[in-house]
Amino acid sequence: MQVNPGIDIPMIDLRGKTLSKAQYKRAIPRATLDVAHAMAAVEPILDLVKNGDESTLKELCREFDGISPVHVRVPRSAIDEALAELDPSVKIALEISIARIRKVHESQARKTERTEVVAGASVTQRWIPVDRVGLYVPGGIAVYPSSVLMNVIPAQIARVPSIAVASPPQREFDGLPHPTILAACALLGIYEVYAVGGAQAIAMFAYGVEDLCEPVDLVTGPGNIYVAAAKRALRGLIAIDSEAGPTEIGILADESALANEVAADLMSQAEHDVNAAAVLVTTSIALANQVRVELARRVELTRHSERIRAALTGVQSAIVLVDSMQQGIDVMNGYAAEHLELHVKDTKAVASEIRNAGAVFLGRYAPVSLGDYSAGSNHVLPTGGCACHSSGLSVQTFLKGVNFIEYDESSFMDIAATVITLANAEDLPAHGEAMSARFEEKS
Repeated sequence: MQVNPGIDIPMIDLRGKTLSKAQYKRAIPRATLDVAHAMAAVEPILDLVKNGDESTLKELCREFDGISPVHVRVPRSAIDEALAELDPSVKIALEISIARIRKVHESQARKTERTEVVAGASVTQRWIPVDRVGLYVPGGIAVYPSSVLMNVIPAQIARVPSIAVASPPQREFDGLPHPTILAACALLGIYEVYAVGGAQAIAMFAYGVEDLCEPVDLVTGPGNIYVAAAKRALRGLIAIDSEAGPTEIGILADESALANEVAADLMSQAEHDVNAAAVLVTTSIALANQVRVELARRVELTRHSERIRAALTGVQSAIVLVDSMQQGIDVMNGYAAEHLELHVKDTKAVASEIRNAGAVFLGRYAPVSLGDYSAGSNHVLPTGGCACHSSGLSVQTFLKGVNFIEYDESSFMDIAATVITLANAEDLPAHGEAMSARFEEKS
């Protein structure tokens, strides 16, 4: 395999191989994250919050974030002040993004559907919002006001009556979450905001804290491995959207792709985290070589070069060579990337064969960065291969379908014998007796 000098991103050659979906999935490694080990680490934190109070949260903030907030619940005045002091250009950018995200997500609203089974018998499905949600917004090596938008807007469109946000306290902001996060909350009318991060924030939402925070029914939003571990540990007590892992970008490209754009897009997601995955699958060895050279050049020029280099040279990133576009499609359906870009001549034809991806970006004018902020789609997406069975965050995440069953006497009498037969077949005679009791004289 001919390889030109460039950044030392792993190379995987699948040419001449015909593999199953599972084999393709195994052929592209992912970062190893020991969530089970992290669960053991967060168990004492969960217990402390469950049995503690606001002072417990303050002490955990001091331990893990280096500062104890004066108020765990952020005062409304601080949220309003953050908006008042927000850079006008950032405010405009957030407002434009809010409008686009809202427009896309409004189309996801579900309607009540009534089905007449037979005359006099109907089943109506209503989509009812959960009563209360806790939305987690990370605050580690980057600032994510975009995550406020992506979590809050679909919850609002679903008409969730009670919405709370948690984000870690910041030492440089006197124990408040980052002001841009607070400003984004203000733009959306969210004023229940907590300066709490990590596993302790998830525990606060799940258990509630007396005189501070009521427990929630659902927690959404990405976070680090300890947030993921807490969500796994508390799943059942609360519903969760997913256990978000490191971000991923997959790019499927042929010889028509432009190396500088492909390289820039790989770097855009590698910027998030040293464990971020950047995978290029291509039919073109020439493009593979050009991308390696472009990566070497561009990484030296960007601000977070060390972080990006670590991600690109990690086991979870790779340039994968394939014989054909069909093989490339098979590889990507096996990998099930969080974000998938298509840099190919016939994007629509290829897109029609993609089954497994969190979100698919078609062509050179739809980079993942667009989806991260302002495309209108949601950027909270399944990672770690979960796109083969799970969807990204949406209005549906915050709704539950409830069936309302109504039968009149005639339709009941018509089906009663069938139900009694099935109940007896399952050796559950009391089920049948609940039907036959309707035949008895009223007492």
